[in-house]
Amino acid sequence: MPTYEYTAMSETTNKTTKGVMEAADQAGVVGALKKLHLRPLSVAPQRKSASFLNKLTASSKVKSDDLVIFTRQLSAMVGAGVPLLRSLNSLEQHCESPALKGVLGSVIKEVEGGSTLGDALDKHPRTFSEVYVNMVRAGESAGILDDILKRLAIQQEKNASIRKKVKGAMAYPTVLLVITVLAFFGLMIFIIPQIGNIIKNLAGPDASLPPLTQAMLGISSFLLQYGVLVLIALIAGVYGLLRYIRTPPGRKMFHQFVLRVPVLNTIIRKVIVARFARTFSALSGAGVSVIETMTVTAHALGNVVYEEELLSAVDEVKNGKQLSVIMEAGGLYPSIVSQMLAVGEETGQTDQVLVKVAEFYEEEVDTAINSMSSIIEPVMIVIMGGAVGLIAASVMGPIANLANQIKG
Repeated sequence: MPTYEYTAMSETTNKTTKGVMEAADQAGVVGALKKLHLRPLSVAPQRKSASFLNKLTASSKVKSDDLVIFTRQLSAMVGAGVPLLRSLNSLEQHCESPALKGVLGSVIKEVEGGSTLGDALDKHPRTFSEVYVNMVRAGESAGILDDILKRLAIQQEKNASIRKKVKGAMAYPTVLLVITVLAFFGLMIFIIPQIGNIIKNLAGPDASLPPLTQAMLGISSFLLQYGVLVLIALIAGVYGLLRYIRTPPGRKMFHQFVLRVPVLNTIIRKVIVARFARTFSALSGAGVSVIETMTVTAHALGNVVYEEELLSAVDEVKNGKQLSVIMEAGGLYPSIVSQMLAVGEETGQTDQVLVKVAEFYEEEVDTAINSMSSIIEPVMIVIMGGAVGLIAASVMGPIANLANQIKG
């Protein structure tokens, strides 16, 4: 079906609106616009270049910060009584993100065609998560879309904040590790062979070298001969590992592994618990059923082990068992979560109780990240110094022996 670009004026606000619409012909576009109380000013077939641009921008990833700003702005406009379609058009016109602008153009087109906002957002899973879509649908059904959008904005800000803190904590150790590896290979490939030749020339080809020096010269010789093959094998191994991790078995194995890594597992568990509490609270407060809330929350946790645990609890909840009892028996979640959830089930204020749990564990994540940073940085410095010191010792040993022989 052909696509047409149109410019129309609202019959109620006299505001000019531009957009695209699929129809059998121009008359179909005019008829659809009139049903939306829009007076057509111009209707023309969409240019191929514009179509390609829309596809290009729609395929780009929308940044979390842009999505948070959009959510807050849409919440404010809907809460002020601005019609949904007019709000979306206004935000699309003033959007600075090309990726989000392309997505909003498609969403506006779906809403103009009669779709609900939730259904329109559901067609863009790369931008709007399952949690986002389900909460919007619940808000539309209950007539509290502005309140739900506020909850979504807060939730997205918290998730983005945690991600930034984790990335920030890992940035400095990662840089040190890269520098250490590059320095090691640089010394082994360029410096050690030269020093080895000097030592052999001074001491003679039959000279007995310390074991450490022999090991370093052996590694250096191996890298010079097979370094390219080692690099290719390393890249292929990393690529294969990443591909395997993207498969369901590999993803599960990787998630089980990270939950066993000391220090790191503590942070990951706290992040998951905070995400569970924040997401469950938002969906529950939006009026989503318990079963659907559990299912959507499970997919939003980001860890297969916890996801399977929560999904397996769905059948037990259907049979009348309380979720707090199931979580306490499972052992993956701290006891405070099941206790607070039990209080929420008894008082009917599950969403409010879990917000407190989320805030508590978000603070715990901050503390854990700061502690990890204070531990990792000196450890990485020691490793870096140790690698350089090891190489230095392998060089200084035979030089000291030569000096003693010369004195003797």
